[in-house]
Amino acid sequence: MPRRDDLSGVPLLGRTVAPEGSGLVLAEWEAAGRVTDEVAWQAPMHVHHEDDEAWYVLSGTLRLRIDGEDYDVPAGSGIVGPRGVPHTFGNPGEESAKYVLVMSAKTNAMLAELHGGFSGNVAALFEKYGCSLLD
Repeated sequence: MPRRDDLSGVPLLGRTVAPEGSGLVLAEWEAAGRVTDEVAWQAPMHVHHEDDEAWYVLSGTLRLRIDGEDYDVPAGSGIVGPRGVPHTFGNPGEESAKYVLVMSAKTNAMLAELHGGFSGNVAALFEKYGCSLLD
């Protein structure tokens, strides 16, 4: 079998690794630090009805709000957001936080559509991909 370039170790920051046909996607992203006293939330409160998500923090700290409880996840630690459980995440600190997100291909497709110039009804977009906005 020939080597598949989409499976090789590639620099990840700011991009995703998603081999064709895979149900999982890896993304390394950065969450800017907060500029006020409030957490710099990266997403609205939402629920994935069919898919889990997981975060592994590389630097800084992320705060996950899962089912109403806050969890501060420092560098070198990870956390899973189970399907069917309301959650959001953000950066509680002033410094940026780098993290790896493990998500389904469906969630990745939703995020690509959302951040690709989408200007329609965000709640309907979430529903299209098996999620619900809760805020």
